[in-house]
Amino acid sequence: MSDQPYIRRRRRQMSEINVVPYIDVMLVLLVIFMITAPLMNLGVEVELPTGQAEPLSDQGDPLLVTVTREGDLYLDTGDAPQLVDEETLVEIVGAIAQRNPDVQVSVSGDRDVAYQHIYGAMVLLQRAGVPAVGLIGDLEDN
Repeated sequence: MSDQPYIRRRRRQMSEINVVPYIDVMLVLLVIFMITAPLMNLGVEVELPTGQAEPLSDQGDPLLVTVTREGDLYLDTGDAPQLVDEETLVEIVGAIAQRNPDVQVSVSGDRDVAYQHIYGAMVLLQRAGVPAVGLIGDLEDN
């Protein structure tokens, strides 16, 4: 035999991360979110009254107060609508109106809701400092 001792070579550890599986997972999640996002209903379901009114000019995203058939108030500030009570509605809208006095506020109500609930929502918005309130409805089919 030879006089040279057996030398064992150590393998160097690989210091790279294979990111291909992570990219695959990310793309699958992206496709799932792209498909499911339009299917989510973010509004409050109400049947709007119909009429022959002209639409207002768009001045950005308005605050939307929705009155349901039961008289519940929902406030939509651009995110998902949230159920609010009267005091919370006055506080939130008042704070927004102080920061932006030209904010558009619109009220939509179910066609079967008592007028008292719509009028009450408009009074609350007036207490919050909103100078003008718009009403939302659907166009009549001719």
